[in-house]
Amino acid sequence: MPVLQLELPDLSATETLGALLADGLAAGDVISLSGPLGAGKSALARAIIQAANPAETDVPSPTFTLVQTYELGNGTPLWHLDLYRIESPEDAMQLGLDDAFIDAVCLIEWPDRLKKLLPKTNLSIHLYMADGDDSSSNIRFADITAPPHWAARMTAIIARSEERRVGKEC
Repeated sequence: MPVLQLELPDLSATETLGALLADGLAAGDVISLSGPLGAGKSALARAIIQAANPAETDVPSPTFTLVQTYELGNGTPLWHLDLYRIESPEDAMQLGLDDAFIDAVCLIEWPDRLKKLLPKTNLSIHLYMADGDDSSSNIRFADITAPPHWAARMTAIIARSEERRVGKEC
């Protein structure tokens, strides 16, 4: 699976990526968000959720609740999970993920906690800061690994990121 690397120099870039990812979300889509603390996982999840359902103005991180549920415009449930506090993959599955992986869209922070139970068809996004940057810097990067069924959406994301790059060079 190819990897696309995007620079996210500010919150606006993260929100744009979130809007592009939200476009066309459907039941069964799983987006895994990995990276160190402060890398922007919750910010990207929030951007995806708000783009998928603009009525959601308050999108808290599910750090303590483990899961927050929302609804897409077409009625499809969207699960936002933060598995940081999960101790085993089995504990995570007790949240009802078997069904959610089929019937809902899942945004999963700390997907490594699921180990082999994470669907192989997930869109993997690894967020990180540039080498040497500290958390006070807003410049982040996203490495996106897409399964085949995301090909058309990835083409749109690539085109949009190229437009941004060309716009900055002019």
